[in-house]
Amino acid sequence: MRRFLRSGSVTLLALAVMTAVALARASQRQAKSESTLGTAAASQGQKALSAAADSTYVIGPEDGLDISVWKEPDVSRAVPVRPDGKISLPLLNDIQAAGLTPMQLQTVVTQGLKKFITAPQVTVIVTQINSRRIYIMGEIARPGAFPMLPNMTILQALSTAGGFSQYAKLSAIYLLRSENGRQVTYRFNYKEVIRGRRPEQNIALKPGDTIVVP
Repeated sequence: MRRFLRSGSVTLLALAVMTAVALARASQRQAKSESTLGTAAASQGQKALSAAADSTYVIGPEDGLDISVWKEPDVSRAVPVRPDGKISLPLLNDIQAAGLTPMQLQTVVTQGLKKFITAPQVTVIVTQINSRRIYIMGEIARPGAFPMLPNMTILQALSTAGGFSQYAKLSAIYLLRSENGRQVTYRFNYKEVIRGRRPEQNIALKPGDTIVVP
């Protein structure tokens, strides 16, 4: 009888262990599946955002472009936009790219290639956005160049730089901007703005703006 009870106990214990392992594996598979779905959804979301941005984004100097011509690998190129705003492509030589949207540039390239290729199908994708940058320097945790997001303000830009140092003069921050060939200074009192006072100081940024935290 004792041997039977011991044998039964061992069997029950083994079954319990096997059940626990099976449940754990099932949980891991479900978590992995959910993670994969989440990653795929995020990827699709990023692609949708990129597509939306490409339809309205205006190309600038130093941006990176991928220009693909269907079934024409010798003409397709990944090219940078030069400081003069132009790109170089086979058959077409120099083309003005800065100031155009990807769709507009696509039309220009298509029209140019019609002289050499029958019914060219051109796709233009912005792969690197380097022309829309702002700069933050001084008593800040992470000084340097930062991508300028749509409608970004001074306050939003400062929030991306990791916070102020203990020596930062928050009431004496200023913005430097080039306007019509001359440098213009805009004062920004951080303490006033975060308290809701003089919100007009929190202006929208433009590419090339420099925020100085003394």
